[in-house]
Amino acid sequence: MAQFIIHGQKPLRGEVVIRGAKNSGFKLLIASLFGCQESLFSNVTKAGETKITLSLIKYLGANFHWVGEHSVLVDPRGLQHYQLPLGVGRETRASILFVPVLLYRFGRVRVPWPGGDKIGRRPLDRHLAGLQKMGVHIKQSKQSLEFFAPHRLEGTRYRFAKNTHTGTDTLLMAALWAKGETVLENAAAEPEVDDLIHFLNKLGGQVRRISPRTIVIHGRQKFRGAEHIVIPDRNEAVTFACAALGTKGEVDIFNINPNHLYAFIKQLRMIGAGLEIGVNEMKVAWREHLHASKIETAPYPGFMTDWQALWVVLMTQVWGTSEVIERIFPYRFQYVPYLQKMGARVKFFQPQVINPKNYYNFNLEDDQPQFHHGIYISGPTRLKGTTMTVNDIRAGATLTLAALMAKGKSVLRRAEKIDRGYEHLASRLQQLGGDIIRI
Repeated sequence: MAQFIIHGQKPLRGEVVIRGAKNSGFKLLIASLFGCQESLFSNVTKAGETKITLSLIKYLGANFHWVGEHSVLVDPRGLQHYQLPLGVGRETRASILFVPVLLYRFGRVRVPWPGGDKIGRRPLDRHLAGLQKMGVHIKQSKQSLEFFAPHRLEGTRYRFAKNTHTGTDTLLMAALWAKGETVLENAAAEPEVDDLIHFLNKLGGQVRRISPRTIVIHGRQKFRGAEHIVIPDRNEAVTFACAALGTKGEVDIFNINPNHLYAFIKQLRMIGAGLEIGVNEMKVAWREHLHASKIETAPYPGFMTDWQALWVVLMTQVWGTSEVIERIFPYRFQYVPYLQKMGARVKFFQPQVINPKNYYNFNLEDDQPQFHHGIYISGPTRLKGTTMTVNDIRAGATLTLAALMAKGKSVLRRAEKIDRGYEHLASRLQQLGGDIIRI
């Protein structure tokens, strides 16, 4: 296990360059296996999710090698296996995204049940229903899922009951080689989905978004290799912005797309943060007496669920009582007791909702009475250092930020979970003046 040792209350100052989006890069690497030639990717993060995906690509018989610091070349021509090792299911949710490409290559696939962060169930019902409608046969066991497609998939019209980012990716890649036309309705609108669409079209696909939540795909049978630059990681940009403000510092953040950060930038302006926006950069700076806020997480273009925990720890340092409602996952406030232990004044509440089925993006049957979906944060609060255990990527980054703000020493156990989403987070914070070391 890794640990972060942090001594807080040192303002972060300087410049940071944002890496390629983790939530885009790993699925682009998987999609490259459709090609009959090599694909070259630039602006690729070396976060843990990327490393896991590349190791699986090699396990399946394909190959890769790094070209420079953040570019990787994937050669799919040696692909020879259709089964992923069962153990990988505990580490990543990427396994389900291998299904369309391995069905295309071999007509059958076996993958472990997807894992990833423990933030509430990520049900596969939306993936599986769409695949079955295209003609995929599915067999489930306790450990794995098996998929069979003896013939070419059939194009279809499928409407997602609830918005799903990964489900949209899965059906996009399945429809890429299905016979005829596929129409995906109520599809995810995230920038990472559009990044996948751009790459699939470079491979020779015919995919277009005809409205914000409708995607049309005309299936093809053969695909080439391509070159692609991964979009910047909006989650990483938000992390460094919140770290700068929470430590009362000032940081220039380079290699961003401000359009992808619209909901976050809007909130920064509302609370009164110092903010300058350029073409692909922004400067954030602390100003005294930042104001409390009220947010609800929502699918893009709303305030992202991955930003929620980072925003909450920032709200402990502003004046007034802030309100945060989590609508995407049922169990994403598990970091709150640690903030309370550090002295944060955070109170749970259950939002009064007229139509919960439409209001929440998770399946209500996955909800449990002990899961609260709203919190109040009163500030400003002087946090104090403590020992904490990381449960998921964003909460881990949040506890790192809280420790940087706190008085005294903090220890973060299981810090390797943070590595899945961030490349060298500790050393990059150190370069900005943070007193943090990784053991």
